[in-house]
Amino acid sequence: MSDVPSEDLPDPDHRTPDGVDDATVEALGKLSEALETCERARGHLYSFHQLTGSADIQLGDALTSLRDAGHGAVADRLEAELIGRNVLAGRWTFQIVEEYDDTYWSTFRALEKQARDELVGGRRHLFEARLKQDERTAGRRHHEATPGDSPG
Repeated sequence: MSDVPSEDLPDPDHRTPDGVDDATVEALGKLSEALETCERARGHLYSFHQLTGSADIQLGDALTSLRDAGHGAVADRLEAELIGRNVLAGRWTFQIVEEYDDTYWSTFRALEKQARDELVGGRRHLFEARLKQDERTAGRRHHEATPGDSPG
């Protein structure tokens, strides 16, 4: 990239450090992708948490309607079995989210960062930055290397 004008280069945080080989950049790209998938799984876990809470509120509304319709015994049975029930042994959804965060997600994030720190000085998305550099058309509007290169 030494013969490329500086305005056509990625920002310094997205340039591969000297001495880092392609295999390392590719491996860290795969590690980053795995972390991104973990982040998506965490988002689904939070969706599960919120949807379960919404279902509980809806259940309360259904119990009121059942009682209003004269079905108190059915409402009482549903309330006794479901209101306050654990979704997993000993856990409500907030506890599942907390345990996932504390035992897996936070460890995954820390180890991914440690790998980047050790191998590429903490730089992120080097694989994607290379893809952008390879695929964009230098000098063409909307293909700028960095936001600062965009016409204002």
